[in-house]
Amino acid sequence: MAASVTSQIDVRISSQYANTVGLQEVAAPLSLVKSISLTSGTGAGSADKVYSQQYSIATGATQSIDVAGSLTDSMGVAFTPARIKAIYIGSAAANTTNLTVFGDAAHVPFLGTVATSFTMKPGGAFLLVDPGATGYVVTASTGDIIKIINAAGATAVVDLIVIAASA
Repeated sequence: MAASVTSQIDVRISSQYANTVGLQEVAAPLSLVKSISLTSGTGAGSADKVYSQQYSIATGATQSIDVAGSLTDSMGVAFTPARIKAIYIGSAAANTTNLTVFGDAAHVPFLGTVATSFTMKPGGAFLLVDPGATGYVVTASTGDIIKIINAAGATAVVDLIVIAASA
């Protein structure tokens, strides 16, 4: 039986803004749910590869994940993405150091220029989804790195999930 991948990516944001105006309590609730489904395959709206890992990055250290390198998925199968459809990076709430994410000269072009990076604080998260046919193209040696730098001070725990298509 051939392996298959189905993915459901859900984002839920709810907020309650309340204030007292005169003698009245005024509330403005917010509720947003965004769901993206990916079926098994390699075209638009589909993916056939999943990689997930929790990394402990030492104080002041860099974790460079080469997605076109020698990674294996949870089934022990080579993780060989051609196009990334979704990426999630989460910093544990118990972390005490900031992370610098991306910014490698050979990173997968999620944010445009190779110098582009951002700071993720403890408990922060990054989610980017492109369910289209092209996704984010992985190019061996020049566009295949996911780089996470931990600031000095303590070890940081980071979750990484990559959902991709092999073609």
